[in-house]
Amino acid sequence: MQNKHILRDRCILLVLLLIFSIGTYSLFGNNKTINFLELADYQHRVKGQVTDSNGIPIPGVNVEIKGTSYGNFTDKEGYFYVDAAPTDVLILSYIGFKQLEVTVGTSEELSLVLEEDITTLEAVTVNAGYYTVSERARTGSIAKVTAEEIELQPIVSPLEALQGRMAGVQIDQFSGMPGAAPKIRIRGTNSLRDDGNYPLYIVDGVPINSEPLDDYTALGGHSNLINPGIGIDPLSTLNLSDIESIEVLKDADATAIYGSRGANGVVLITTKKAGMYEQKTQVQARWYSGIGQVERREKLLNSEQYVAFRKAHLNNSGFGVDHPLYFHFARDLLNWDNSRYTDWQDELIGGTAEFSNLNISASGGNGNTSFRLTGGYSDQGTVFPLDIGYKKLTFGVKINHISDNKKWKLQFSGNYGIDKTQSTPTADIMNAIYYPPIAPKLYNDDHTLHWEEWEKMGSSTIYNPIRSKYKMTEGKVSNSISNLTISYNILKELTFKASIGYTTNRRDAVSKQSLLFFAPSQRGVGINQTATSIDYAERTSWIVEPQISYETNIFHGELDILIGSTFQNNQHTSSNIYGRGFVDESLSGDISSADFRLGLGGKVEEYKYQAIFGRIGYNWKQKYYINLTGRRDGSSRFGPGKRFSNFGAVGAAWIFSEELMFKERIPWLSFAKFRGSYGVTGSDQIGDYQYIDSYQATTAPGGLYPTQLYNDNFAWEKNKKLEASLELGFLQDRIHMGFSWYRNRSSNQLVGYTLPLMTGFSSVQSNLPATVQNTGWEVEFSTTPITSKDFRWDIFFNLSLPKNELLNFPNIELTPYANQYRVGHPLNIALLFEYIGKNEAGQFEFTDVDKNGILDIKDRIYVQNRSRKYFGGLRNSLSYKQWKLDIQLDFVKRQAQRPTALYYPLPGSTTRNYPLEQYEMWKDRELNPDNTDSSQYRHYIYSGYNIVDGSYLRLKNLSLVYSMPESWIRPLGISGWNVFFTAQNLLTLTSYPGLNVESGGVATLPPLRMFSTGLQLTF
Repeated sequence: MQNKHILRDRCILLVLLLIFSIGTYSLFGNNKTINFLELADYQHRVKGQVTDSNGIPIPGVNVEIKGTSYGNFTDKEGYFYVDAAPTDVLILSYIGFKQLEVTVGTSEELSLVLEEDITTLEAVTVNAGYYTVSERARTGSIAKVTAEEIELQPIVSPLEALQGRMAGVQIDQFSGMPGAAPKIRIRGTNSLRDDGNYPLYIVDGVPINSEPLDDYTALGGHSNLINPGIGIDPLSTLNLSDIESIEVLKDADATAIYGSRGANGVVLITTKKAGMYEQKTQVQARWYSGIGQVERREKLLNSEQYVAFRKAHLNNSGFGVDHPLYFHFARDLLNWDNSRYTDWQDELIGGTAEFSNLNISASGGNGNTSFRLTGGYSDQGTVFPLDIGYKKLTFGVKINHISDNKKWKLQFSGNYGIDKTQSTPTADIMNAIYYPPIAPKLYNDDHTLHWEEWEKMGSSTIYNPIRSKYKMTEGKVSNSISNLTISYNILKELTFKASIGYTTNRRDAVSKQSLLFFAPSQRGVGINQTATSIDYAERTSWIVEPQISYETNIFHGELDILIGSTFQNNQHTSSNIYGRGFVDESLSGDISSADFRLGLGGKVEEYKYQAIFGRIGYNWKQKYYINLTGRRDGSSRFGPGKRFSNFGAVGAAWIFSEELMFKERIPWLSFAKFRGSYGVTGSDQIGDYQYIDSYQATTAPGGLYPTQLYNDNFAWEKNKKLEASLELGFLQDRIHMGFSWYRNRSSNQLVGYTLPLMTGFSSVQSNLPATVQNTGWEVEFSTTPITSKDFRWDIFFNLSLPKNELLNFPNIELTPYANQYRVGHPLNIALLFEYIGKNEAGQFEFTDVDKNGILDIKDRIYVQNRSRKYFGGLRNSLSYKQWKLDIQLDFVKRQAQRPTALYYPLPGSTTRNYPLEQYEMWKDRELNPDNTDSSQYRHYIYSGYNIVDGSYLRLKNLSLVYSMPESWIRPLGISGWNVFFTAQNLLTLTSYPGLNVESGGVATLPPLRMFSTGLQLTF
């Protein structure tokens, strides 16, 4: 009986509320009366679907007709139905997304996209590889940059866009040549081998070999087009305008699901999605053009200073004018005009590199299928006075399809890029910027190369630098990445998915050396002949990953389970052919026409990888999160019994700002989270077939000789990662900050152990009992100091304080690494002599540790740390009405070595220019250009004198965008029109004496200062 009264009362209350809401409705002082007659006007039935920017339906979105109480919510597939007049405005609102207002119009179906509110942590999603997670709910350490930060930058490699934008991610550009591979380290150096520190690259779910492509040419002299140890970036053929986001996974929780492949971190590159279902085809075009120049110059001697310095050296060395060998040692002073002056930096790298870029995309869809097509072309010149350049052509396609019953989904992505280069070994040009300022001219009056005065240097290694135009390489790198993903919803909570990927990365290079490369008197002498080198290398890979996932609600929480496996196969083939001596240079493209031919080696390698992986994620009441990941890996790079290993991690988070006591007592604390993780990853980054004996055919037929020793006992490197983090948000997340501490320990180091020469082999693959530790703090801060209708100011700051240490290395003194590393110090160190000062004779003195009168490696007791002490970036983004200004700074604090090309030669001893600093030291009697004891100077430059401040503060990027008002462009049939200006590497503040503060002492072309203007149109 009581239940009947309760039911009756509720029905009466419901009727009263209905009558009241229909009669009169008032909201924020804006009154509108709706009666039954007005409701009769809503005869237009509208169906709509609401999705996010990735095309994922959003359930629970509030859809309301503006000024009324009438509305609805979207269902689990994002659909809604409302009755509305064509003039009505729909208001769509949902937590984590910006509110959207749209006029109904005459359409009966609407496809609406809600834009994520970047100030709401729940809305920001990050790609964790096999799954996605909101910024609020993540338990792992994941950093992200978006298309907005990337696409306007005039760069070739997407890795360059990360510089200064991510805590814990170190990017160094060793060369400013387009296509050169940047060096990336995620939370430090883990391996004793430099090639054992590459992170895993994944593009649209497909792994890419992260080792730089070889830029080798077999013509002799400098054999690398860029510089030794740099190579070609395997990501250089990607179209930056196609990239939606780049995520970097750093800790064990984020990387352990990748097992051995994630030991050094993971770089996930996601390209832009296909268009929306039921979307009208949209076309977008972006074009920009600009110029690039070398920003800095080294301080070198002018002609007067150079001549005085050279004469002082000759006189102090006993080879003055009266010496019978003066003519030999003073060829430059005797044969060249001592009053002539050429600034070789201006002459050889002072040019202007012009560049341009064009990208066009089209996207759209119908009820079941959506697509995106893209094409891009870029062209970049050079600052060198040579006809060399870089061109890139890219194509992309994305197709999404969903079945009528919404159970089957198909996604296909394909990216193809090809770049062509016309180049020459740049080390030849870079070395020439140190030519004497009195060196002769480059061209004769008839524009042929001037050789007469250059040849007066005899057998010297100084030549007319423009001869490099006759030693050119035409290179082509093509890269194809494709992925097909098929998924099926078996049940509402259960989904099966299979991902199939294929990549191919190929480089073809033809290098030709003309007789004109040599001085007239040397042409045809010995090996100074017309020559051709043909170099080929190709990497192919396929991967298949079946997965099954289960999602359900249980015990007031959400449970996610993922199980999958990986089957991967990589093949690497290469060949090098060299020919010399052609009857006519027109035949140099045909190696068979050469008098002398040589195959310089080739290889065919295969790598197989298998794994099974899993993940269990659970969150309880959106406050407590736990994430378990595991993987069992198998690699063909290890011998029998060593091929499989297990890796895993656990991550947890507690959003304590959701606790009642914090909500009540600290209302201005809008978000607070503790996060931590621990796990083990591994590495198999060594060459293939290292565990077996290998042989190579002899030059003569019928013979073999051994090239590698057998050792099948080495096993996986292990990297144990620990992290703790605190994230805080204040004032509705207007201020957000994060503090992370990490410790990574990499043990069981895989190295090529050096052997005595008497064994006949240089090394054998082995494990060393060394442990490398990386610890550090990362600070991230963002705030929106001002936000209003017309103006918004956002600030983003990150700071990293890393520490690298060789934690232990038992019996290191018995290994070849005793002269390279010190336990308790970083891996990136220099062992130097301890400089005491000058003795009474004016000679340099150093600490002789063992008092034996000989300075050797045992006396290098001064340990210089060349690692970064701290680094970071600061970004300011300001928008006012149609204008948006973005300014990015990056900074680094570290010590460095003096540029080797500048300081290694004995002052005044050779025919080359010298740093102004040495000249001033000589004038101040601090330095004697004296050759009587050259070892003293050698010891001097390998002492504390070699240490310089390699720190810098750089205005990395500046962009200014103006968006045309909609009222201006709508009549033209244009939905978006942006005009923009960008500047890259605008200003670098540093005391480093070299050209490239990032190169580590090597003379390389620095990243160029670039200015560009462009426009973007959307139809």
